[in-house]
Amino acid sequence: MYSASLDHEKLKQTTLRHAYHMLPPSPWPILTSCSIFSLTIGTIFYMHRIYFLIPGVCWMTTSLWIVCLVLAYWWADVIKESTYYLQHTVQVMRGIRLGMMLFIVSEVMFFFAFFWAFFHSSLSPAMGIGFVWPPKGILVIDPWRLPLLNTMILLTSGAFITCAHNGLLAYGNSQHIAKILYITGALGGFFLYCQKYEYQHATFTIADGIYGSLFYMTTGFHGLHVLVGTIFVLVCAVRAALNHFDQHYHVGLECAIWYWHFVDIVWLFLYFVVYIWGSH
Repeated sequence: MYSASLDHEKLKQTTLRHAYHMLPPSPWPILTSCSIFSLTIGTIFYMHRIYFLIPGVCWMTTSLWIVCLVLAYWWADVIKESTYYLQHTVQVMRGIRLGMMLFIVSEVMFFFAFFWAFFHSSLSPAMGIGFVWPPKGILVIDPWRLPLLNTMILLTSGAFITCAHNGLLAYGNSQHIAKILYITGALGGFFLYCQKYEYQHATFTIADGIYGSLFYMTTGFHGLHVLVGTIFVLVCAVRAALNHFDQHYHVGLECAIWYWHFVDIVWLFLYFVVYIWGSH
């Protein structure tokens, strides 16, 4: 089995030749752009029941699979560059960390817009909803039942992934943390199952005015981020089982941990604002 405990002397020699990784020509950016554009068109056709050559649902589903396939090949190339070709030098890893930070900041701004809309609608309810919040006729979800369980699930998963990181820093053997990362991914999957159950038994829909729109947009997009984070963590778990990380070189795992903690923090704000404060 390949051991990703990197040959530091070889990496040092690589760094002396050039501090940065010059990317070769790659087909993945243009293929990703085209497939995402196709996915957008297919989704529009599906929602508006437009038939063009093939049904909209087939177009959308096929495009989604192509997006996932292209991204999988692209990320596989990145893993090869870092683990096998030793092309991720200290400067490159610093750039990856900075890019991940900026990405998380952009996601914070994304959720900030939803929270702003929620506060605007709840602090000054319009006449159309009876000047009350939640609007009349909306039976809100009890925040002390399933939402509280979901909160405990995410907090527990955050504790597990932190333990995995500390274990890697302490022992330097990523195979020891693979099981912990698998547990973290399983908790993320359980969270999504509970959210699906909550949606199925909710008494209102996204079409029920401003409250339904904001509730499902905010919680739904957070659920999408949990799905992405779960995949991120499970990929890192597989890489940990293959011994791709060590004490000094685990930037991929670091990015997954940052993203997972971002998901946790957003959920805490969402739970206290939307479920508890917004339901009274």
